[in-house]
Amino acid sequence: MVNLPRVVIAATRSGDGKTTVATGIMAALRARGLRVSPHKVGPDYIDPSYHAAACGAPGRNLDPWLVGEKLVAPLLRHGARGAGVAVIEGVMGLFDGAAGTGGAGTEVAGTGVAGRGDYASTAHVARLTGAPVVLVVGAAGTSRSIAAIVHGFAGWDPSVRLAGVVLNQVSSPRHEAVLREALGPAGIPVLGALPRDAALRTPSRHLGLVPAAERPVSVRAWLPALREMVARHLDLDLLMGIARSAPELVADAWSAEGPWPAEGQPPENSPGGPRSARPRVAVAAGPAFTFGYAEHDELLTAAGADVVTFDPLVAEGLPEGTDALVVGGGFPEVHVDRLAANVALGDQVRQRAAAGMPIVAECAGLLWLGRTLDAHPQCRVLPARARMTGKLTLGYREATALRDTPLVAAGTRVRAHEFHRTVSEPAHGPEPKHEHEHGPGPAWELADGTRHGWAGPGLLASYLHLHWAGVPHAAARLVGAAHAARRAAR
Repeated sequence: MVNLPRVVIAATRSGDGKTTVATGIMAALRARGLRVSPHKVGPDYIDPSYHAAACGAPGRNLDPWLVGEKLVAPLLRHGARGAGVAVIEGVMGLFDGAAGTGGAGTEVAGTGVAGRGDYASTAHVARLTGAPVVLVVGAAGTSRSIAAIVHGFAGWDPSVRLAGVVLNQVSSPRHEAVLREALGPAGIPVLGALPRDAALRTPSRHLGLVPAAERPVSVRAWLPALREMVARHLDLDLLMGIARSAPELVADAWSAEGPWPAEGQPPENSPGGPRSARPRVAVAAGPAFTFGYAEHDELLTAAGADVVTFDPLVAEGLPEGTDALVVGGGFPEVHVDRLAANVALGDQVRQRAAAGMPIVAECAGLLWLGRTLDAHPQCRVLPARARMTGKLTLGYREATALRDTPLVAAGTRVRAHEFHRTVSEPAHGPEPKHEHEHGPGPAWELADGTRHGWAGPGLLASYLHLHWAGVPHAAARLVGAAHAARRAAR
């Protein structure tokens, strides 16, 4: 057990401003000298980039769908080791779970999650972590009716403790007074009221906010004003009192160190061995590839790899000594001209792929490995052409691996997430015509029977995002493939 002060920052719905409020709280608490551990409910990569900027520590995700219920509290403990407080930003509305990942203009076919109630919701994570909830309520366009909203949220699930309210988008001091008066009988503390301030809004794009890594100068200028506004208008002492009221957390911290052996084979290089002797895994980073979970690099390192990042927009080639390549998600469509112009890197990736270098690519990585993206030439590892569309594909997925890959063995069942406005054609590799055909074929079969992605002994490329903490031995399998590739190249 551990006494970890913690609080969930939730909202009644998307758009109430919980990311701005949560990030401002993180920055304000850090300014008080606290070590703040930032977390995000759900699979989103973008909000944690703002959390990381506010806290000076990696933003980490807590998603029961991707990693399973039993790992949520251990992952929180792992990320919050040594912290004075953990701040957990919610997703959508407080009780919106896996069954509610769609919306207007979205496609959620194949989720296989209907009937799961609030599974993977903010409320679910609050229960799993024993964390009290502070509810952000968008006050624009309402006055006394806000009391009915808060009353409904407070009484909906007795196992979720609604410990405080933050009023957001308040138009005037008189508006605030009316809201506070209406909420008085509810007996739920109001931590404060934040005024409307257009200067504190963050720019959005087709998948949500623009990642902080793409606008570091603007974020550095934005954070101090946000921090000061939160410190001025919210009762941070009351907030910390709520966080400290959380019960002891009964969970062992998650560890990237095991369990070993992976699929019956111990890693051939311990993380403590000579760096030059360990296989090197290159991970794409920079403005075009900002999506990734911090635990992935930790898992690779624990499995015996030397992890090195590089920026495909500017790197003239893969890092020296690269034995395997990981290309996560991001926004290659925004930087497609520069990616296309880096011909030398694309040629090297294609040649190394043909020679058997293990590659794992998710979403943006799939697009970059294809023939073209919006008619701009890419790496041409795959004979696929991708383009932007006006349709958002968003949702949780259940999938089964159809072939052995560097990450998982054929038959492995996973839970994943899909999040993009592009289409890649063809959608998957060709079905094998012969029993011993070795070319890339379909990677995944979803719960609805559709097939996605490209897979082979040295390749896994698809739209699906996985959290490797929820896929036992995936990182160790990739490191093993990298080690085998290094031996074969000798």
